Amino acid sequence: MNTNPATQPRPVVLLVDDEAEILVALTDLLEDTFTVLSTTSPTEALDILAARNDVDVIVSDQRMPEMGGDVMLARARAHSDAQAILLTGYADIGAVAAALNQGRISFYSHKPWDPDALRAMIVQAADYHRLERELRTERMLLHGLLDNLRSGLGFKDAQGRFIRINQQAADFYGRDIAGCLGHTEEELCDADLLPLIRAAHERLHAEGRDEETVELPAHIRGGVQGRWREITRVVLGALGDGSACSVVINRDITRQQEMAARLRQAEKMQALGTLAGGIAHDFNNLLTAVLGSLELVRDMGPETGPMARLLDNASAAAQRGASLTRRLLNFSRPRDLSLEPVDVNALLHGMNDLLAQTVVSRQGKSGGAPCAIVVDTAASDGMLPPVCTDAGQLELAVLNLCINAVDAMPEGGLIKVSTALKRVKEIVAGTNLVPGEYVMVSVTDQGVGMSPETLARVFEPFFTTKDVGRGTGLGLSMIYGFIRHVGGEVQVRSRPGEGTRVDLCLPVQGGGNATDAPVAAVAATPAEGAGQRALHVMVVDDEPGVRAVTAGFLRARGHEVHEYASGTAAVQAMEQGLGPIDLVIMDVMMPGMGGMETAHHLQALRPGLRVLYLTGYANAGALPAGSADVMHKPFTRADLAAHIDRIMHRAPQEA
Repeated sequence: MNTNPATQPRPVVLLVDDEAEILVALTDLLEDTFTVLSTTSPTEALDILAARNDVDVIVSDQRMPEMGGDVMLARARAHSDAQAILLTGYADIGAVAAALNQGRISFYSHKPWDPDALRAMIVQAADYHRLERELRTERMLLHGLLDNLRSGLGFKDAQGRFIRINQQAADFYGRDIAGCLGHTEEELCDADLLPLIRAAHERLHAEGRDEETVELPAHIRGGVQGRWREITRVVLGALGDGSACSVVINRDITRQQEMAARLRQAEKMQALGTLAGGIAHDFNNLLTAVLGSLELVRDMGPETGPMARLLDNASAAAQRGASLTRRLLNFSRPRDLSLEPVDVNALLHGMNDLLAQTVVSRQGKSGGAPCAIVVDTAASDGMLPPVCTDAGQLELAVLNLCINAVDAMPEGGLIKVSTALKRVKEIVAGTNLVPGEYVMVSVTDQGVGMSPETLARVFEPFFTTKDVGRGTGLGLSMIYGFIRHVGGEVQVRSRPGEGTRVDLCLPVQGGGNATDAPVAAVAATPAEGAGQRALHVMVVDDEPGVRAVTAGFLRARGHEVHEYASGTAAVQAMEQGLGPIDLVIMDVMMPGMGGMETAHHLQALRPGLRVLYLTGYANAGALPAGSADVMHKPFTRADLAAHIDRIMHRAPQEA
């Protein structure tokens, strides 16, 4: 609001008198300070007031032919809130007193007037009118703010009693506005919040401001919407008696807290995925060396006997480790996906028998009460567009969720698998959900449910609530990795004693084949007649154990092998005139010069050179685009032989 007198417009004064000479005299007296309007007709004066809302003071004669000044000023109240001054040249003090008592006029003056006194009277009336108008404006703004602010807002006096409060703030205390006025926060709030409020008031008195975030227990919330509240208290200043007043702003920030929690969870899962990928890469190198060495040693020993059994046990254990690592990789970045248009409803109906048998088998092992499963797609039949996903991985995800549901229902119950079309209108922070349509597959159980602490960790690798030996803690993490990899999202809702619902949201992609599918490992299918001759093979891997096993497999087949510990060493050997090379077997991820860069240099020196890439874990961007010549670690001698046979069977220009 503009309170600088130098920049405010001049006050407006309306002069009404049936004698023109009086109007001239009054105009001469006031025009240097005021904007002056004048008329000899009371009726015209009322028309002016009806047309203008900026008149601050009305100065009117009392005795006029059309109507008396007191009557005209009374009628003026219908159009204007201007201050009224009555001029009278007669001793009709009774009429003036009646007008004053009825509030029609604020001041009066006799004719002839004292110029300085009349001028001071008009200045005072104009200032009073401006102040009154400003106060009305302030009151209107305050009430507008109180009535329309979405946050709770309350003003308190020096004793902490509410003197103004809006309905949103009153709702927080479970009362109406009248029930809050004159009371303190301590008198209105739930007893469980008293320690928090008292501590906040101590900080307010010490610092003049306090801001805190409060999580409301369920029994306190009642009709209050939202679980998290941000409460700000500020000392505003002194009232007329010198005491300080304060304001309390109570804001629902539940949505912001939930979005922040989702973002933190997404960042944690991304970090875990990166960690899982790094661990899997190193672990796969170790397993390649272990499995390969065991296989080579097995060939050297007897086919039967104690040593053979021990070697077989060691190989089986290492294979289980390889399987566990593959599942860990599927959390970090699912691989070997075959993306194609999938009719989700048809897929689920095709799983009916499998799901029913799985439920019966699982509860038979656990000894729990009978569970039933139903696939219900009636609400979405004929409405769902196809999604581009891996049908096998989706079936496995639904199967794992149903198994988890059985384990969560020791007292038995119903498992429901349903579908729906989900429309997302805006980006959901901390998730993969962007505006668009999604097919949502939901698995709902009536089990024991999960606490908020457990719910926050369900996607973490190796986290499980099951007994030892009943779960690895990788089921949900694999589902999370798979769904996120195809551009979807997994959402879990659960409360203790109220069961669990898991929603798999798969983006609708028009039913076309995805163009960004990760490079898949090729099935090991030997080509007839290929790879029968001895080959000259270059093996490039920075891991000595993997390099030794690979070279051992190759030499066992009669191939000549050249081993190199880095891409740089391999390129230097080729530049220095290394003899004929039929095939390069090379790790993708190596320090310094990586596999792709090394292959580029080698093929520049030997055009048409065939390359088989090995990877324990690599992002899709680190693998050769469009190439199928990739073998994942750990691998067996048969896997290696099959890949070599397939590569060497192709014509050189295809390699």
